[in-house]
Amino acid sequence: MAPATKSTEIRDVSCPFCGLVCDDLVVTASADRLAVRANGCRISEAAFARPAGDAQPQVNGKATTLDLAAKEAARLLRGAHQPLFAGLGSDVAGARAAGRLAERCGGVLDHMNSAAALRNLFVLQDRGWMTTTMSEVRNRADLLVVAGTDIVSRFPRFFERCVANSETLFGKDRRCEVICLGPALPSGTKLSGPAPRVVACDVSRLHEALGVIRALLAGRPLQAKEAAGIPLAVWKEVTEKMRAARYGVLAWTVADFDFPHAELTVHALCDLIKDLNQTTRFSGFPLGGSEGDLTADAVGLWQTGFGSRTSMGRGFPEYDPYHLSTRGLLQRGEADVLFWIASFDPTRTPPTTTIPTIVLGAAGMALEKTPAVFIPVGTPGVDHAGHLFRTDRVVAIPLRQLQRSSLPSVADAIGAIEAAW
Repeated sequence: MAPATKSTEIRDVSCPFCGLVCDDLVVTASADRLAVRANGCRISEAAFARPAGDAQPQVNGKATTLDLAAKEAARLLRGAHQPLFAGLGSDVAGARAAGRLAERCGGVLDHMNSAAALRNLFVLQDRGWMTTTMSEVRNRADLLVVAGTDIVSRFPRFFERCVANSETLFGKDRRCEVICLGPALPSGTKLSGPAPRVVACDVSRLHEALGVIRALLAGRPLQAKEAAGIPLAVWKEVTEKMRAARYGVLAWTVADFDFPHAELTVHALCDLIKDLNQTTRFSGFPLGGSEGDLTADAVGLWQTGFGSRTSMGRGFPEYDPYHLSTRGLLQRGEADVLFWIASFDPTRTPPTTTIPTIVLGAAGMALEKTPAVFIPVGTPGVDHAGHLFRTDRVVAIPLRQLQRSSLPSVADAIGAIEAAW
């Protein structure tokens, strides 16, 4: 019989696998695996238990050393006219290194989640918004309106951490009523108040309902009998609930607004919040942060003044959210090297293209097409320490190394490419 493997319990672990970056996990580490023992969710439990995968770099499918892979990557980038740095799934240090390398070789930066994130950003740029933080939701909200999403599918512990808590900074016996506009919450979702009210409207028509609520708040007459497939009487009841809230929060996950001109729905949400603040206190809570998208955006903002879809091709940052998308650049043949970064999830593979591809990917990534260079990298918060911005953008949560690993971080792999330049 093989001897038992000694395991170590690690407490207060920060999880990098969704935008909540929960920092209270209990994880056991043994010689060959990690396991979440407390305060996990379906996403974290599967991600932490993922096998380590092959740590061998490759050039054109053949195993090699990190130094030789870095030299080949540097050679490809030196000869490129417009390299595309996409994916960008990394921590703060990895995002900084990617921006530095893109500046060096005149590349374009575009996160894999930018198409969804821009639905929020367009509204923020055009109209501004009034948003809040996780702590404020947890301590103050007495009404949470969830618009167009169940939240739990992407952020499993949101209600547990922000709504189900009985104690707040201001006392005990906290109650927060929940109204769902669109999908219902999964059964078993932890809440502090009564069962949520579900208004099962058509999410693609949610803007209609928001317009009706704004008209009702303003006391304007309406001839419509329904909006978004729901009778007007229901929207009147929802309006009165929102008007009566002492601290209301309107939450949405923009990745779930996957329909044409979805930014206009976000626009309507933000305008409704402004209207509500004429008579009560209401805030928005846009949820994001998966695959380090908010982290890449934050780093881009402080390095260049812009977020995703920024080009360094003319020696200074140029932001163009319409023409600098990964899909558009590849379809039009305007990028000649693809540099793909995905350190959190091995299933987030690069788009298939005919141009040379350099991949800095999580170990075990199964690629549809053999890239010119593949450098397996460690996952922040598992294989190495780092920092990741939380969904509300107010803090960068520190991530700890949980296991010994020979895998370089994204920052270290890019450093090797720079050294080989």
